[in-house]
Amino acid sequence: MSILIIAEAGVNHNGNITTAKEMVGVAAKSGADYVKFQTFKAERLATPTSMVAHYQRKTEGLDDLQFQLLKNLELSESAHFELEKSCKEFKIKFLSTAFDIESADFLLGMGQDIFKIPSGEITNLPYLRHIASFNKEIILSTGASNLKEIDAALVELTNGGAKLDKITVLHCTSAYPAKMSEVNLSAMLNISREFSVKIGYSDHTLGIEVAIAAAALGATVIEKHFTLSKDMEGPDHKASLEPFELNEMVRSIRNIEVSLGNGLKIPTPGELENIEVMRKSIVAKIAVRKGEVFTSENLTCKRPSHGISPMKWDTVVGQVAKRDYAPDEMVQID
Repeated sequence: MSILIIAEAGVNHNGNITTAKEMVGVAAKSGADYVKFQTFKAERLATPTSMVAHYQRKTEGLDDLQFQLLKNLELSESAHFELEKSCKEFKIKFLSTAFDIESADFLLGMGQDIFKIPSGEITNLPYLRHIASFNKEIILSTGASNLKEIDAALVELTNGGAKLDKITVLHCTSAYPAKMSEVNLSAMLNISREFSVKIGYSDHTLGIEVAIAAAALGATVIEKHFTLSKDMEGPDHKASLEPFELNEMVRSIRNIEVSLGNGLKIPTPGELENIEVMRKSIVAKIAVRKGEVFTSENLTCKRPSHGISPMKWDTVVGQVAKRDYAPDEMVQID
């Protein structure tokens, strides 16, 4: 099955529909399967006194309350339909993450068939139950959570009507950017063992190598933030990929995907062409006269392999030469 690559535009459009449409084009050019946005209303997402995240104050110098920041990053309902249309034009699939129940209902009404649960909602019981009731594909992100919380969320989702085989759980480190020392990519495999679910990775590190490693380890979904430029103003740009990096990540993941193959250990067509020149045959080490006995002293193994295989060494040793052999000549037996 093909690895699902989600190019996460998030809020890196800064509330500007023109920028958002440009991001659709960038994501499509990269070869990603989906370009994903975020659907919310500030009034439903945060209280008026909620502060911006620590990383946003640190990297962006933001001292404002979270509410005003979120308000500036909202996309209108009409903007969603414009972006969906743009996705169709660029031949990439549209996706958005709902951060509240009303937004989820809006996306359902748009016909969205995959629902991404962001890390911050993994402990939001009413939200989990509501998403579960849609009976759609679910991608559950698990940043800042532990196995007990993941288990609780999966229980609520499945009790609410979601099918476990339609849920993909993403390992994630909710730091922007995430330190390499805090990635703990092995936890993705632990999630797979613990819950017998499809796994994936939502990457917040700088660069592309961890996302590529996740693909090699068996991730079925890779999600990565991107931006038109890391120099743009806004909360998430500096921890996002620029277009050329997104292109390279998708290309690398597709190569990993092909290289994983089908798991059967058999010679490939390319290897079959090389077997003769890389393997060996049993040959005369020195001149051997007719009637002499083949021994480990007068035989050796050399390339190419169109003679008797060295795996038949014990069969050849002890037999009598039926003719003369020059050094390096492949021996024959009945």
